[in-house]
Amino acid sequence: MTEHSTLLSKTLGSVFPFILIFGIYMITNGHVTPGGGFQGGAVLAAVFICKYLVIPLKDISLYKVQWVEKLALIFIILLAIGFIATGLNVRFDFFTPYYMILMNILIGLKVACGMTIIFYRFAYYESR
Repeated sequence: MTEHSTLLSKTLGSVFPFILIFGIYMITNGHVTPGGGFQGGAVLAAVFICKYLVIPLKDISLYKVQWVEKLALIFIILLAIGFIATGLNVRFDFFTPYYMILMNILIGLKVACGMTIIFYRFAYYESR
């Protein structure tokens, strides 16, 4: 196991919950404020990056993260098609904010998984 800094471990360990809360806040309030699924997903991916920087173990299953990412993409496509095909966006305006929140959550999940996969691919195969 490689050496890592105590200062880095303590600092990132204390900032970790704030990064998580901020990412969730960006995703859930993205339909009314700047931000949203992509920005919040990138912040949530920073949680996994911080975890790796504090404890550099290869304990995450990239297969499971890829599976969740693919599932999120399927739900994004199905939700968009269903929302437009049923005409809920035209007939009932009060469904639009809930649709936007749900889309932001799914997009945030997909982006967080994708950026985590990219980071861990670089981290796993950096010695090659």
